Amino acid sequence: MRVALVYPEVLDLARFKENRKEFPPFGVLYLAAVAEQAGHEVKVIKVSNGDHVRDFSGLDVVAFTIPSSATYGIIRDCRRDSQYDGDPLVLAGGVHPNFYPEQTLLDIEPDVVGVGEGEETFLQLIAQARTRRFGDVGGVCYRHGGQTVRTPSRPLLKSIDTLPLPARHLLPAEDLVMADRLSNTDLSMAHVMFSRGCPFPCRFCAAAQTRIQYRSGASARRELVGMIERYGIEGFAIVDDNFIVNKNKVRDICTSISDLSLKWSALSRVDTVDEALLVDMARAGCLEVKYGMESGSPKVLKAMKKNITADHIRRAVRWTRAAGINVKLFLIHGFPGEDRQTTEETMELLAELGPDVERASLFRFVPLPGTYVYDHPEEFDLHGTSHQAGWSGDWGQYHIHHNDKHWWGTEEQFDEVQAGYEALSALVEELWPDRHQLTPSAPAA
Repeated sequence: MRVALVYPEVLDLARFKENRKEFPPFGVLYLAAVAEQAGHEVKVIKVSNGDHVRDFSGLDVVAFTIPSSATYGIIRDCRRDSQYDGDPLVLAGGVHPNFYPEQTLLDIEPDVVGVGEGEETFLQLIAQARTRRFGDVGGVCYRHGGQTVRTPSRPLLKSIDTLPLPARHLLPAEDLVMADRLSNTDLSMAHVMFSRGCPFPCRFCAAAQTRIQYRSGASARRELVGMIERYGIEGFAIVDDNFIVNKNKVRDICTSISDLSLKWSALSRVDTVDEALLVDMARAGCLEVKYGMESGSPKVLKAMKKNITADHIRRAVRWTRAAGINVKLFLIHGFPGEDRQTTEETMELLAELGPDVERASLFRFVPLPGTYVYDHPEEFDLHGTSHQAGWSGDWGQYHIHHNDKHWWGTEEQFDEVQAGYEALSALVEELWPDRHQLTPSAPAA
């Protein structure tokens, strides 16, 4: 089969307010890898705002991925405006369809929508490109006899080590190898995923999978050695939602890669690290841990269901610096209930931690579709979600850059949050000149 996987490119906002490439589309690259392994001819196609029309002639399968609600419109327009011949099987999947498969089915008009872990589902759907019999495929949504049908969920793979490595060879090297992305170095680096899922209940996060799956140290090493040989990388960034959860799994990876002389970074909660683990990570080349601090206010942390305290944050920063690892903090300002006092509490904690923190990223809260907050608009006094009357239908408004929309509360509350953000951003600029990222938005995870 001739298969095309289509994904939207979204440029990130660099620390100096210049567009830069985001990490590669791992979901697409894993699907491409399993399809190639099964003997199919695969291409990966990138689209973007204003550059979305493609010619899909000659293809048997066209699969669209929608990694966020903000990119929904790009894929919808690509699906509608591009050229086709014959009757290719059209698929859709990704983060947004996982939460809203029926709506995706109606708007994007694919033959079938994948829901949940995608590799086995993708192979089974390709096999049905001619028969279009989807009833026996787990984890899909499709139309039959004028009705919408959802099949039972597919169980997660017992081991993601069984998957082939992501098909990076289908993308140009400039989309994979980058500099100025590892702490404050200019090392040539790439991005990797060593685990899937996050078991924590943060209400601002749209985690599609709550059971965490780790790859083995041997699998991680094989991938890194291949990238050293092919691309000459000097380091890597682990982009997992929350890499440091199972300490034994993290140690297995550290032990397996420690002799590769690579520098690397990872994301973590502040309450899942300890002194000994951080020392092991440093020995394996870790130069930065990026922590989801989010806020210094007990009230806001509780409302977020973050289940951490200021003492957790202090200990994680102290232990990380003692191990010789740099610290980066992620902050979210403007969660429902934020006010002058909560902002001041965050600023006080940041001022205390400042000397031990290398850099920080400040985001403004956005109620991302699929999150607990988004799905409970009355509880948080949200405005203008798809769950409410008078919704505009614009999924693109849930983008994570330059988003200062009035999402919740009264005008007076919004003005107070705005003033708080200005004060907090000024402090971040003062504490970390040229080593911070300011963007009025919230991260996807």
